[in-house]
Amino acid sequence: MAWATTAAHAAEVHDLPGGPGVNQLNLTTGVTQISQAQHELHWMLLIICTLIFIGVFGVMSYSIWHHRKSRGAKAAHFHESLVVEIAWTVVPFLIVIGMAAPATKVIIAQKDTSNPDLTIKATGYQWKWGYDYLTGEGEGISFLSTLDSSQRALSDAGTPAGDDYLLKVDNPLVVPVNKKVRVIVTANDVIHAWFVPAFGVKQDAIPGFVRDTWFRAEKAGDYYGQCAELCGKEHAYMPIHVKVLPQEEYAAWVEAQNKKMAAAADDPSKVWTLADLEARGAKVYAANCAACHQANGKGAGAIKPLDGSAIVKGPAAEQMHVVLEGRANGAMPSWKQLSDTDLAAVVTYTKNHWSNATGQIVQPSEFVAARAGTFPG
Repeated sequence: MAWATTAAHAAEVHDLPGGPGVNQLNLTTGVTQISQAQHELHWMLLIICTLIFIGVFGVMSYSIWHHRKSRGAKAAHFHESLVVEIAWTVVPFLIVIGMAAPATKVIIAQKDTSNPDLTIKATGYQWKWGYDYLTGEGEGISFLSTLDSSQRALSDAGTPAGDDYLLKVDNPLVVPVNKKVRVIVTANDVIHAWFVPAFGVKQDAIPGFVRDTWFRAEKAGDYYGQCAELCGKEHAYMPIHVKVLPQEEYAAWVEAQNKKMAAAADDPSKVWTLADLEARGAKVYAANCAACHQANGKGAGAIKPLDGSAIVKGPAAEQMHVVLEGRANGAMPSWKQLSDTDLAAVVTYTKNHWSNATGQIVQPSEFVAARAGTFPG
């Protein structure tokens, strides 16, 4: 039955524009000059290697067949042929130069991040991407991009569906068409990799290091990628979605995003009620915590449960320290990238959900103080 379901799903899958294709074997041509150059370079090298293979093994096969012992062939005795030695030195050298010259040109172009129109920092987290617009139109915009909860539900149920399965996110990275976008890449916990095939871009994200790459998308549309570095149990759930918009639509998106951020900006001194914090905390938990601790708070395997946890039911300071600093060498990551209000909400939610029901409330102001090193209690 499972086989039949999988086969039926496979029959319905189509190419995803800007993403993977059904039965795709070759590199995508992409929508940037770099990706197109990589595609052409790949074909050139493949053709050269194929011709060398045919030539070498053709001569070998001919020699083995026509000069075999059963035909009475006698091995020739000669050495130190100047012509042969020059030929097998010069010819491979020329072939290598012919392959290296265009490859070097493409590599140099890939690393030329000068004079960007827009600079964005992409930070890899276990397991999501954080984007900060540093310069250019949209400067100051910042958000997290996480696998859409509907995709997680499909995966948990074992019912993959849709051409964008495990590629749909809640907040795609948005950029303008025909603009040079520099992407500064780093990581918060372990090594990740920012990889978008349609742009010809793959850059490792390493904790404690800052590296960069760039792209200029020449066609508006949606383009997909994934973390290309094995980064832990949720590695397969860390997609990248880049939405390339015409300039007018991008400007409108920036304006709308700025208004959204202004409206969502919370006063850290505001005193929240338990009900309001729980409601907000439920959303924060679903987006950031449920992947590991599960929606029911029971955990799984090495992931400790939150339902009935001594830390969750204990003093607030201990749990606040855990979510800010992480635990077990990154197995429990730090969540400093979340706002003080979101952190207060999710801690309050876990302290009053499932069987915990502690009645404890953690206010945003307490996280402001905790970031400065002053924990309550």
